[in-house]
Formats: sequence, C-alpha cells, structure tokens
Amino acid sequence: MFIIYDLIYLVAAIFYLPVFLWRKKCHAGFMQRLGILPRDLKLKAPIWIHAVSVGEVMSIRPLLEELRKIYPDKRFVISTVTPTGNKIARNIARNQDWVTYLPLDLSFIVSSVMEKIKPSLFILAETELWPNLITHLYQKGVPLIVVNARISDASFKGYLCIRFLLKNMLNKIHLFCVQTRRDSQRLIRLGVSENRIRITGNMKFDIHNYTGLRKDAKDLRPKLGIKPQEKFLVAGSTHTGEEEVILAAYKKLLVNFPDLRLLIAPRHPERTSEVQRLIQLSGFAAVRISQLSPSEASRSDKVAVFILDTVGELLSFYSIADVVFVGGSLVRKGGHNILEPAMFAKPVLFGPHMFNFRDIAELFLEQRAALLVKDTQELYLKIKDLLDNPSKIEFLTQRARDLLIANQGATQKNTQIIKDLCGRISTV
Repeated sequence: MFIIYDLIYLVAAIFYLPVFLWRKKCHAGFMQRLGILPRDLKLKAPIWIHAVSVGEVMSIRPLLEELRKIYPDKRFVISTVTPTGNKIARNIARNQDWVTYLPLDLSFIVSSVMEKIKPSLFILAETELWPNLITHLYQKGVPLIVVNARISDASFKGYLCIRFLLKNMLNKIHLFCVQTRRDSQRLIRLGVSENRIRITGNMKFDIHNYTGLRKDAKDLRPKLGIKPQEKFLVAGSTHTGEEEVILAAYKKLLVNFPDLRLLIAPRHPERTSEVQRLIQLSGFAAVRISQLSPSEASRSDKVAVFILDTVGELLSFYSIADVVFVGGSLVRKGGHNILEPAMFAKPVLFGPHMFNFRDIAELFLEQRAALLVKDTQELYLKIKDLLDNPSKIEFLTQRARDLLIANQGATQKNTQIIKDLCGRISTV
C-alpha cells in the first residue's frame, strides 16, 4: 500500500513542480524537505514539534515554554512547511534547538530523516495526516500526539470518502487533543478509538506574548507617514473578490473620514500586482510596503493605499491598526484567524464565510465581540459607526478580551496530558 502511496505522492509532486516554482516556494531550506541534513547533526533523542505555518507556530509557543520546564535537559526540533513559519520558529527557538522543514512524506526520505534525528516524542500541531511519517513513528515506538486537533468541514467530507483507508493510520496516533466536541465526534466517525481523544480546547486562545512584535512595530506608523490623529484600517489575508469590496467601502469612508488610511494584505503575496492594479483602478495610489521610503506615501496627489507584499509581518500591522477586517470571509475561502487582531485589542470585522474558524467566529458573534459584514454597504456602515463612536470600539474590544480570557487553558491541559503519557522521555 505504501509503495502505491509513494508513487502517487511522487507523481503529484512532479506535476505540481511548475506551480511550486511559479509561486517561488523553492526556498533555501527545501533541501531539508528532501532529507538532506547536516552530517554533524547530533540531537540525542529530542522532542520534535511540527507546526505547518505562522499561526500554528504561534499557537505552540506557550506549549514549548511549558515543555522546557518539564524537560529542561531536552533539545527541541521545530519543523514547519512554510518559510514564514520557519522564520517565526527561529524567533522562538533557543540556541540548542534545531529549526527545520518537515521532510516530504516519501517513505525513503522519512526513514532517512527519522533515523538521523531519532525523536523521543513527536507533537503535531492541528491535524496534518502524513501516512509515512505516522507509520514510521508507530513502528519505532515513538509517541505521536496531535495537539489543537481540528477537522474542517472540507477535510471531513474528504476523509469520510476514504475512511476505510484512514482508520488504521489514525489509530497509530497515540492521542488527539482536540479543540471542540465537534472535532471529537468527527474523529470517532472516522474510526478513531474514543480513548485516544481528549477535548482540551484551542491553544490559540493562550497566545499572549506579543512583546517582540510590539517592539518591532513601534516605528511602523511613522514609517508609513501616518500622523497621530489619523486612523488606520488594516484588511488582512484578503482573497480575490474581496479587495474590490474593501476599496469601495474605503472610498465611501473617506467622505466622512479623510484622514483614514488603508493597508491591504493579500493572503498570497504573489497577487500583489493584481491588487495594485485594483487600487489604481479605484483612483488611489498603490504603495508597496517592500518599496516604501519615508516620503513614498506623500509623493502622489492621490490618496495612498498600502499593500503588504512581504511575508511574516501582518501581526505587526495588526498591532498598529485602529480597525481590522479579516479576509477570506467575504468569499468562500473559509476565513482566517480573528484571534490575532483581537489579542491586540483591535475591533474585528469579518464576512459570512468563516467555516475554517466556525467555532471561534460563532463564539465572537454570540458574545458581541466582533462584527459580521456581508457586503460593501455593511462594511462601510459598521466601520463608520465604530469610528464615529469610540465607546463602541471599547465595548467590542473589552468583550473580546473577556472572551479570550474565558477560553484560555488548553495549553496547560495539553502539557499535563503529555507529561502523564510521556513522562518517561525525560530520562531517554
């Protein structure tokens, strides 16, 4: 079976290669994905934590800090898939840790990497299913724990179609620490034994240490030429079809708030030229953050709209915003993480398509801690209402703050579970 899987994976990788190159994802660390590691690498049975990208890396940071207390003599391997995640991982790693990329899930690559690293425990953030990786760890008797586990609507539909193939593999995972009861029920339907599941909550509620980001961001407003009295609207992680809505709402807002500034951060930076064209067609001057000079924003006689065309900096711009719209939600992409701007005490708006963050979005709306918008007119009216009424911003952010505090604690639960299950690794 795994020979067939390897062949399918390899063929898919070959066909995807042109897209991979076009999106400029062939980064310097890609050799690590091929299993090419330093010859002198000696880690002595480390704890390996994998987090695919920025959001997952940020969510495992508190867990990593807790595990360091329990296993002070252990080294940690932190792996990601994306370069942006890798960058954040390097910021939270210590000198004795090793930050790398997850090997491609081909049996011979996985086997080679695992024999080199020999982890004593493997922790997987959220729910990425890598059959060869899971099988190798199981055969070697290495505990594999999934933390912050979740099964999205789209994934669940697909997994149900191949349930007969997944059941055996899923039960090779020692434990799933899931976010919600819905996630638990979905895993059970996929064939996971109930005794392998614990409902512990969402660790993303436990992210609170943004000190470094705040320090890095303190000079951003002057760099953008935003004066103290001006307001700053950030539209984060936008997708095709959303920028037009945002720009139309912004044009209407400028009638009432001529000092309002806008930054659009497309989810995929390769769309920068497309977003730039839309901004110009809307009658604004487009200013790329990567090309920003102190006077860039004031060179044109047109109002400037900023484009975040770099990676790994969105959180810094959230931290200096006055109002935040989170994208992927006006179109059917499933939305993106609203906890990040909320943790900076920013009023958050999002669209109706939040199925990738359904539980969090529903919770925020139930607690009146965020605002739902469906189109240009609603986006305009609700932002206008917030800017006209600072007390409403305070109400919204206070509700969000209370909600965040009330839902914290998943990290501590997961830490205790890991300690109870794998206490012996401290002496490996």
